[in-house]
Amino acid sequence: MPGQRRKREQEPQQPYPSPYQAEPYYDDGHGDGYGHGYGTPAAAGPAEPPPPPPQPPLPWKELLPSLILKPDPTFWRMRDYPMWGPALIVTFLYGTVAVFGLDKAREDILNTTVSNAVIYLLITGVAMVLGSLLLSTVTHNLARQFGGNGLWAPTTGLAMLIMALTDVPRLLVAIFVGGATPVVQILGWATWLFAGALFTMMVARSHELPWPRALAASAIQLLSLLMLVKLGTL
Repeated sequence: MPGQRRKREQEPQQPYPSPYQAEPYYDDGHGDGYGHGYGTPAAAGPAEPPPPPPQPPLPWKELLPSLILKPDPTFWRMRDYPMWGPALIVTFLYGTVAVFGLDKAREDILNTTVSNAVIYLLITGVAMVLGSLLLSTVTHNLARQFGGNGLWAPTTGLAMLIMALTDVPRLLVAIFVGGATPVVQILGWATWLFAGALFTMMVARSHELPWPRALAASAIQLLSLLMLVKLGTL
C-alpha cells in the first residue's frame, strides 16, 4: 500500500558491517595478534634503563690497601679482572723477606757471602711464587668443584695477594725480635685467622658460593700456609 511503502522508506537503513573493517590489536599470547583470540590490549611499558657499565679494575696502589681495609667491595669489583703483576711482584718480594723471619735461615744468610745470599734470596722468592701459585690454583679448582663459577686468573691472583699481605705484620715484628717470641706467635695465629676470613670472603664473592663451601675450598691453602710459613716461627 502507498502509506506503508512511505513509512518503510522513512525508516533509517542499518549499515552492514564491512568484512574489511579493522579490528583492534590484542596480544595475549594465544591469538594471532589481530584480534582472533582473547586477551587484553597490548600496552607498551617504559623501557628499562640499560645496566651500568662494569667498574674498571683498581690500580695496584689502591688494590693492595683496599684488599685489607675494604675486602668485600674489592673482591666484588676485581672478581673478573686478572692481576698478575701485583700478585707476582708482591709474592716474590714476600718470599725474599720471609726468610728473615726464620731465626735459623736469617743466621745462615748473615753468615754467608753476599753472592750466596743473593742467590738464596732469589731462589726463595721464586719458590714462594710457584708455591703460592700452585696453592691458589688448588683453591680455585676446589671452588669450581663445589659449584663455583669464578675465573681462574682473578681467583688465583687474589689468593696469592691474601697469602702474602696478611703475613706482613708478623713478618715485620719477627725480623726485629725473632720468630720465637710470644708476640710473634700471637701475631702469627691472629694473621692466620684473618687470612682465613679473607680467603673465605674472596672465594664466596668470586665464585658466588656460601661461606661453608668457600671455607672448605680454601682449607688446603690455609693449612699449607700454617705449616710452611707460620709453624716455622711458632
